[in-house]
Amino acid sequence: MGTENTGSDGTTTEATGTRAGFVALIGEPNAGKSTLLNRMVGAKVSIVTHKVQTTRARIRGVAIDGAAQIVFVDTPGLFRPRRRLDRAMVAAAWGGAADADIVVLLIEAHRGITDGVAAILDVLGERAAGHPVALAINKIDRVQAAELLKLTEDMNARFDFVQTFMISAERGHGVDDLRGWLADRLPEGPWLYPEDQIADLPLRMIAAEMTREKLTLRLHQELPYQLTVETEAWEERKDGSARVDQIVYVMRDGHKGIVLGHKGETIKAVGQAARADMEELLGRKVHLFLQVKVRPNWLEEAERYSEIGLDFRDGDA
Repeated sequence: MGTENTGSDGTTTEATGTRAGFVALIGEPNAGKSTLLNRMVGAKVSIVTHKVQTTRARIRGVAIDGAAQIVFVDTPGLFRPRRRLDRAMVAAAWGGAADADIVVLLIEAHRGITDGVAAILDVLGERAAGHPVALAINKIDRVQAAELLKLTEDMNARFDFVQTFMISAERGHGVDDLRGWLADRLPEGPWLYPEDQIADLPLRMIAAEMTREKLTLRLHQELPYQLTVETEAWEERKDGSARVDQIVYVMRDGHKGIVLGHKGETIKAVGQAARADMEELLGRKVHLFLQVKVRPNWLEEAERYSEIGLDFRDGDA
């Protein structure tokens, strides 16, 4: 049952109950979408690296704000696709926007209206038709106030945003205001997920993303986009710990040597860092075992796309 509230005019109305809905975060690669998602949710559910195009699947993080449950759809960055994987990622991003109740376009304050941002603005009206779109200008600590004001004016002249927020996802500035605004605009209705659930991706997939993040951070050449990580097995042990077996698929024998490193040092360091993240997320001990296998054509295998939450057919030219 609802409770009664008395308004400023003295009338009594029944208070609305819970709210719930989907919010799509879109933008160029590396705009800070994953960092913002993690800040909103308060847990590490989307990988964060300095590399572009690292978020492949529509990872959902669930945040609670008062009586509202906000389900964030963290989409791959929008860019000009060249390969099947690229096309599938861009299709997933726009699909996330089309499925959401509210869309938030994230741009970087210090980069302004890049060619990529301009390309997004050109099709945003069509792609997000019928959905309110808010603008979030990220990394505001990198520019002067006058430059920020000019960017805000220019962006709003190009598109009819319902609201503009100035934030720093990394430092947390303005994030509470954005989350509160989103919570107030979501449709009324029951919550979509249990209160203690922060992401709807299976733990197996989140764990694979964590390992891929560590590989991306350590390998600074083109290789990160030519590898994928899959959780092959997940065993819950009687002592409360979990055994996680993962395979790192690479495209060439030479890549396998790079991932392993001298005397296995690279893969060992990756495993230790990924295991620490998994233990923090799960709150218990994890035994992580990594294998590296050469699979030359994994970018053309439908099964690999399913494992990372993408539709293989979206990559068709």
